[in-house]
Amino acid sequence: MAGVATIKRSGSRFYIDPDDGDIKVPGVTSVVGQLPKDYLTFWAAKESAEAAVNNWDVVSELCKRDPAGAVDYLKNAHRRKTKAASDLGSAAHDLFERLARGEVIHDRHVHMDVQPHVRHFREFLDQVQPEFLHLEETCWHDDLAVAGSFDAIARVDGDLVVLDWKTSKAVYDSVALQLSAYRYADRIILAETGESIPMPELAGGAVLHVRPEGWSFVPVKCDREVFETFKALRRVFAWETEGKKRVVGKPIAQGGERQTGTARRAA
Repeated sequence: MAGVATIKRSGSRFYIDPDDGDIKVPGVTSVVGQLPKDYLTFWAAKESAEAAVNNWDVVSELCKRDPAGAVDYLKNAHRRKTKAASDLGSAAHDLFERLARGEVIHDRHVHMDVQPHVRHFREFLDQVQPEFLHLEETCWHDDLAVAGSFDAIARVDGDLVVLDWKTSKAVYDSVALQLSAYRYADRIILAETGESIPMPELAGGAVLHVRPEGWSFVPVKCDREVFETFKALRRVFAWETEGKKRVVGKPIAQGGERQTGTARRAA
């Protein structure tokens, strides 16, 4: 299945309108990424410090031979950890989709790090008995100019809900914004045909949280009130990517030691 093409610009993902390649809209997760995350600064510093302490013999030798390389090794410690978690999450998501579609997957063909996730997803399917209507499709907001890819829309206990699979350490509150954007999208663009169909009316959203030690199925509030916050973040995204570039003009008067195009100390 081809799906809707995407590109990355300045760390954000954009979806390309299949009917007009000149139209590119930001992805839901990139918009949600506008939330302040001050804690990440301290987490990244902690990862660098731990990398230095836990690998001091290697780092100290690297400092002697290649100081710049040592700096790069330490400052990228958090990125290496994030990438490892992302790779595991991507592998798990792929297997979850295949299982949800009814594919038989033998454990011997699954990497050992992901085997517990597969086992837990099977338990979820058996216990909750979701009836999947859509899996891994793109949803689109025409007026808001946002798109995103949801994991599933399923009927659970008679209610039609949008689902997201998470393999992170916890279910973070930002997922409510993500699910609200999926829930109130205008349409779904089917990957198999490229056809657009209206987004069905959904009763809510939930997260299937899968960790090596177990799984939980967690309801998430993603109503109109939450969606209003997402729309505010969409405006912040527009400001960060385009709006702020046009608000400070060129000087109309100058004086003192400042010269046009440069600033220098007084002689």
